[in-house]
Order: sequence, then structure tokens, then C-alpha cells
Amino acid sequence: MTEAAKREKATIVVFSGDMDKVFAAFTIATGCAASEMETTMFFTFWGLKAIQKGNLTGKGLFGRMVGIMNRGGIERVGPSRFNFGGIGRWMFKKMMRDKRVSPLSDLLQAAIDLDIKMYACKTSMDVMEIQREDLIDAVAGIAGVATMLKDASESQVQFFI
Repeated sequence: MTEAAKREKATIVVFSGDMDKVFAAFTIATGCAASEMETTMFFTFWGLKAIQKGNLTGKGLFGRMVGIMNRGGIERVGPSRFNFGGIGRWMFKKMMRDKRVSPLSDLLQAAIDLDIKMYACKTSMDVMEIQREDLIDAVAGIAGVATMLKDASESQVQFFI
């Protein structure tokens, strides 16, 4: 395949589990995919929160502590600033709804509908004691850094959020 005939690709590493950053990651990803770019999202550390089902995780003491303190699920993602003990999440959801901005759950569904490949970082999952069954079904797989690097090296654009 010639260089000109290759389909454009985008790779997005989602490191943060904060609402504003997850929102940006999904907005960029869906924009890339809607522009007919092959798009991959690689979720690592706190970014895993966006692709978890929301159940408690962890088997050992520390894993359970992380699971309680950083419980996953797209509806549990809070803002990086102005969280106010959880009320910030409610406030931003209301402000987004009032301004007719798509909620994170809709952006996640759009990513699924646009066939964006989503991968979870194996090392981060191991450290935080998150299992495959704790992730949403749309996750394409568990991958290591080598998989992400290969994908990024083939991409015309890369983002680290």
C-alpha cells in the first residue's frame, strides 16, 4: 500500500480520569473518527475510570482502597477542579444539559458507534487490581505499552490527555 493510500490514524492516550480531560479525549476521538480517521484510545492509570463499569474493584487491601477512592464508571467521572466533594460533578452535568452539550455517556456511546478501538493498559490494571470483567464490553482488549507505541508510530496524530 502506498503512503498516500494509507488511511489516516489517530492515537489518544487517556491518562486522566477527570471529567474535563475525559470529555476532551472523547470529543477529539469522535471528531477524528467522524473525519474517517482510524482512531484508537489507550486508557491508562486514572483514565481507566472512563471505561470501567462502576463496580468496586480490588482483592487486596490497597486494591480495594483504590477501588473505593477512585470508583470507576463514566457517570462517576468528576471535574479536575471545583469538585466540591462530588457536587461539582452534578453541577457540571446540569450546566452541560442546560447548554445542550452531550454528556460523557453519549460521547462514550458515539465512540462505540464510530468503531473507535479502546484498549486498557495491562500494567495499570494489574497495579490497581482491575479485572477485564470490570471494564465495559466495548473495550477491544488489554494491551501493553508496545501495542500503544506501535499504533502511535503508525498514526499521523497523537494526543496524551
